[in-house]
Amino acid sequence: MSDEVILSLKNISKTFPGVQALNKISFDLRKGEIHCICGENGAGKSTLIKIISGAYQPDPGGNIEFEGNPVNLTHPSVAMKLGIQTIYQEHTIFPHLSITENIFVGMEITKNGMMRKVEMKKKTAEVLEYLRSDLKPDQLVDELSSGEQKIVEIAKALVLERKVIIMDEPTSSFSANEIDNLLEIIKKIRERGIGIIYISHHLEEVFRIADRITVLRDGLHVITCNAKDVDEPQLIRYMVGRDASAFYHRDFYPLGETVLKVENLSGNGVHDISFEVRRGEILGFAGMVGSGRSELMTLLFGGAEKTGGKIYIMGKEVNLKSPINAIKNKMCYITEDRQYTGLFLIHTIARNTIIANMAKTRKFLVNPSKEIKTGNTFIERLGTKARDSRMLAMNLSGGNQQKVVLAKWFNTEGEIYIFDEPTRGIDVGAKQEIYQIMMNLLKEGKAIIMVSSDMPEMVSMSDRVMVMKAGRIAGELKREEVSEENILELSIGGKKI
Repeated sequence: MSDEVILSLKNISKTFPGVQALNKISFDLRKGEIHCICGENGAGKSTLIKIISGAYQPDPGGNIEFEGNPVNLTHPSVAMKLGIQTIYQEHTIFPHLSITENIFVGMEITKNGMMRKVEMKKKTAEVLEYLRSDLKPDQLVDELSSGEQKIVEIAKALVLERKVIIMDEPTSSFSANEIDNLLEIIKKIRERGIGIIYISHHLEEVFRIADRITVLRDGLHVITCNAKDVDEPQLIRYMVGRDASAFYHRDFYPLGETVLKVENLSGNGVHDISFEVRRGEILGFAGMVGSGRSELMTLLFGGAEKTGGKIYIMGKEVNLKSPINAIKNKMCYITEDRQYTGLFLIHTIARNTIIANMAKTRKFLVNPSKEIKTGNTFIERLGTKARDSRMLAMNLSGGNQQKVVLAKWFNTEGEIYIFDEPTRGIDVGAKQEIYQIMMNLLKEGKAIIMVSSDMPEMVSMSDRVMVMKAGRIAGELKREEVSEENILELSIGGKKI
């Protein structure tokens, strides 16, 4: 690793409406260095790399230098022209084109208006050989495995002579052999003097390849250190440490009968899931992005086909072939994206409130005055800040939109509530109101399943926590075991600490 800095960021901030995603972050990358960025979900990792790649522009006040010169990364094309290549978690390739065509698409070698196909194929073959890959330039990309497709993206960066390669969770869908192969390739291309920014929540990968590690937490820079100077428990504590005032303090209630039991459930990318939830209980589901939490909730609610396992509600086996079946079995699903899957934004509060309950009736004719009355009842019950239920959902704040989503499900008189990221994108005051609503449900003897990437929320609100990784249950934490450290340790594949 060289001491020469190729990329430097100083005091970089990024604000979205109501959210400070990054707050005066400083970061640098050296030539021939693998610099890993670690942090919980929502720490600011993806925002930072999108600024480096030109997809986001930072707030005024910071500065970025590339090879010692100030730069303004106003667009991804500007970053690529400088020599910065970003390889995202999702593949950005053309499946029906060959490897050569994918590498040179938009960057074709031409002479006198004619494409130099032989030359492009030769360059592709040379870089694949350098990477010790058995892939052939003429192979179609859609015939390749996920790991092989990632190699194509790395090959593209080398052929185009990039100076910085950013990799965002590159191994999320890889087999063990593919992970080993990719990590060896990354160490090899470092020898060319290329600076590599590697983002992963798999700490075992980080410690195998990192020269330096930077930890972000809640949009802040926590530490940058040499990888050899820190161990896994220390790194986890850097990632999770925060003031105790960030936690919500709730009451706990006596638990009642089991209302939902799942045995060896598989489908929609999750495998062999078993758990149960009782009346008066919040069962938390934790895990890193891509762990399968939301996929499991979709499967539970009948939004995807199960390939194995059984679901019992109130002791009776049910076959939830669709969300309508789930609603009829007294299940409610507060999805993670209220604007796209939770609400009809162009409709009124009243219409949104009554829509889910229509699944339980064969009558599809709506009485407008009764609809408005129902909407007004829930506005008063939930303290929604709205003139009346004739207001359009799109004109409400995020917290009040979430209350309309809740009203929709309360109107179905359900017994099992799935909350997927219940307080995402709402302010602190609105969070407290949502938490109190959840407490009221517990008092009424309802059962709650909660998916959350907000670690203080998970720790303070859950009776128990199931931790997921790669579509499976990595472990269960009882109330006295629930802590940020234990959740994160299971999330990345270790044991409780």
